[in-house]
Formats: sequence, C-alpha cells, structure tokens
Amino acid sequence: MSGNCERTELDYIIRDHDAASFENRKRFMKEAATLLNNKYGEGTVTLQITDQYQNMLSVMKDHSDVIEIAREAIRSVGLEPISRPVRGGTDGAQLSFKGLPCPNLGTGGYGFHGPFEHCTLEGMQTEIKIIKYLMTHPL
Repeated sequence: MSGNCERTELDYIIRDHDAASFENRKRFMKEAATLLNNKYGEGTVTLQITDQYQNMLSVMKDHSDVIEIAREAIRSVGLEPISRPVRGGTDGAQLSFKGLPCPNLGTGGYGFHGPFEHCTLEGMQTEIKIIKYLMTHPL
C-alpha cells in the first residue's frame, strides 16, 4: 500500500489451490471495485488483475509417473518424500505449463519470504545428490 491524500495504490496477491475458489476471489475484487465506484463515483477505484501463474496441479495431475520418479530420487538420499501442494510461482511451475512437467523437489530452505529466509549448506548438498540421481537414472 502506498499513497497520499490524492491517490492511493493497493497491490494484492490473490492465490488459491482450487481453481474455482481462485476465480471467486478475483470476482470478489471486481465486485468490490464496482460497489465503491457506485457509491463514490465512477473512476474512484481502478482495478487491474494480472494473472501471474496457475496452479501447477492442473498439469501435474496427469503426470504421476514424474512425481513418482521425484519421490524415488528423494528416497535415494535416505529421505522420505513429503508432498505439500504448491500453487505455482516456481520455475518448475513455469516449465510445467510450457510442456515439461517439473514437480518441485524442495529447496532445503527455511523461513520463506521473510527476513530470516535461508538454506543450509547440507540441504543444498542433499539437493545436488537428488538432482544427480535424476540426471543419471533413465526415466
């Protein structure tokens, strides 16, 4: 949020795991803008919605084989895979929507998007082993 007495700008990030709920959230923003413009005059609120990415589940649901290979690679380093759905916004999501299904392997990171975001050297070394496994074992 930024602004002054003449003009204020609010930026929102709308995200959801469910496509229908995601569309409902965007529709709510449009309805809010319409309500405020009706109440305070046309042009009071200008709304611009820009879709950045979609939920990668819509691609990955048809590629369970690729997900299983990723799980196999994670097990190869002595870890048990934990699946936590993510909406997108990752390189893997972008590649998946361009035709190369890429499940996220994890990062070994902590405290994402905050002042204490970090990853450990050991975590990165483990990720390298997982990637090497994927590169050296035929699909």
